[in-house]
Amino acid sequence: MNPPTVPPAARLGDFLSREIKTGELLRALVVVGPIVAAYFLTREPALLNLGLIAVSLLIPALKLRLPSKMVALHYLSILLTFGTLFLAAPIKPLFVALTALAGFLAVAVTRYGDNLRTLGNWVFIPAVYLACEVREGVSAAEALRHAGIIVATSPVALALVCGVRIYDQRRRGDAVASSYGPPSAEWFLPAAATAMAVFAAAALVELLDLAQGQWVMWSAASVIVGDLSASTGKLKQRAIGAFVGVPFGFLAGFELPVGRAGYALAVLGATLTLISFSRYIVGFGLRCFFIALAASFAGGASGIAEERVANVITGGAFGLIAVALTEIVWLRVRRKARSPG
Repeated sequence: MNPPTVPPAARLGDFLSREIKTGELLRALVVVGPIVAAYFLTREPALLNLGLIAVSLLIPALKLRLPSKMVALHYLSILLTFGTLFLAAPIKPLFVALTALAGFLAVAVTRYGDNLRTLGNWVFIPAVYLACEVREGVSAAEALRHAGIIVATSPVALALVCGVRIYDQRRRGDAVASSYGPPSAEWFLPAAATAMAVFAAAALVELLDLAQGQWVMWSAASVIVGDLSASTGKLKQRAIGAFVGVPFGFLAGFELPVGRAGYALAVLGATLTLISFSRYIVGFGLRCFFIALAASFAGGASGIAEERVANVITGGAFGLIAVALTEIVWLRVRRKARSPG
């Protein structure tokens, strides 16, 4: 007897229900959607970058069940780090050193609770990304104007995220977290590896004046998720996502007409992938797809496939090297400590 045939629509529905975190997606739309709509109405590109701040606030707020006071502290940390890196950017050695320090602190917060790594990551990522993105290909005066608009309008992002958290607490009974996991006993090792990797990545970006260098720095920090085996696995996922997502995004953009509406929707899609998918490889692959698609709509897709993939792999390689070096040094230190004096 043949098994019952499952209709394709049902299979697709099951797949989407497994892959998409519907609750997080809807909340991200509530937070980011109005910002993208404001960009479409005003044509102010700085508002799209504001969407990154909004989703960066939302991810830890939902995952860690943060109260509004902690969301506000997170918001101030992003602005302070972004402002520091933005002002330091013209002085390349200072920018490299401060970016490495930001990477170190993003992991060092796990000393007070292992789950705080999420909070640290989502200070580091938007701050570094925006500090590079705002200055990319524009004059100092235009970059300052762009940064000023982001800072001036950023309370809107804070208000939207706090509104979502208040709604969840009142309507869904989401309790505020009483702790953020046990303190990490070995926080210094991954923090040092992250600082090393980010320092090397930022130095390479500044020395070679790489376009979209934030991808190199972001990737260098992102792959450091534990030991060398776990970090290698993370890099494989990012490499596969970039190899698949970027070319398909480029091809889709080549076939579709260039337009502001398409660009806004592609940026919205890329932002939503940061929070809406259960599996990292799916979310990252779609993020690469949407970013390549947005670049195509903006008329700047030439060479983007090679550039994005190279940046992801280069940054990830720095991360793996840093993890390997810190593990080797740590093992030697432990052996010396155990050996008789």
